[in-house]
Amino acid sequence: MRFNKSIVGTCVALVLRLSLAVGSFHGSAFAQNAQPAESVSVAVGPQYDTTHVYVAPEDFDRFVASLLATFGGTTTKQGVFTVTPTQSSTMSQLVLTPSGAVSVFGFKTPVPYPFGLERTGYLVADIDEAVRAAKATGADVLVAAFNDPIGQDAIIQWPGGVNTQLYWHTTAPSYAPLQTVPENRVYVSPDRVDAFVRSFLAFSHGTVVSDDARAPGVEIGRPAETYRRVRIESKFGKLTAFVTDGHLPYPYGREVTGYEVANLAETLTKAKAAGADVPVPPYNTDERDAVIVRFPGGYIAEIHSVTKK
Repeated sequence: MRFNKSIVGTCVALVLRLSLAVGSFHGSAFAQNAQPAESVSVAVGPQYDTTHVYVAPEDFDRFVASLLATFGGTTTKQGVFTVTPTQSSTMSQLVLTPSGAVSVFGFKTPVPYPFGLERTGYLVADIDEAVRAAKATGADVLVAAFNDPIGQDAIIQWPGGVNTQLYWHTTAPSYAPLQTVPENRVYVSPDRVDAFVRSFLAFSHGTVVSDDARAPGVEIGRPAETYRRVRIESKFGKLTAFVTDGHLPYPYGREVTGYEVANLAETLTKAKAAGADVPVPPYNTDERDAVIVRFPGGYIAEIHSVTKK
């Protein structure tokens, strides 16, 4: 009997310890790196991470030209490739701007699932280790690693349904550092945001730089309300999680990336001259002056100037 009581006492003690640990985790999880002890950083640098933009082939050149006219920069040589594990054909070109890189795809064939649903692509130092690390944090592997013309790729899905493509290049690229690091803009539900943040922090070795429970609703097209906004920074760059009920007026939720520029008015003038339009009025907060822009071909982006560091 004493033996059974000892077991019960041990179990109770373990339960109490676990309860305290869980409570402590929820209280401080976003103030620290949430990384497994055995995790290894696979990030290379934010200048190597790209927004994925899919446009119709007839809009391809017009979109690339408008992006360059707006932000400046250079491009790689345009080509036609198979970039999926199944048979397909797409125009492809990398646009390297001082405010962030964009991978442009213009598929000449139907786009195989789930390509086109990933918001960004992250260059990693080791594709196998990156996939293993993502799975260890709770991410799902939608497309197992496969070969492409210049390396290997995989598509993962974080808790909350956010898709990301991981890259590895056979020959390591060398790009200049960015003048400003863009933000990956992710929309998640209140039920899944904590799981998403824990998973992404563990994978990226990042930190939460702010977690605002009453961010201004004008940022999501609901100026009379507030919402929760979580900002994360890591070697993969910046990521902002917008926590909403999904009641979002167009085009909020459609913008994939936020680009920081020194002069918003000047950049907006360039964008409009290059064929972009502004579907909703610009807005101002104590953090930034911002505008949502729709480029030729349909790509929607946020552009902002920082008003408070």
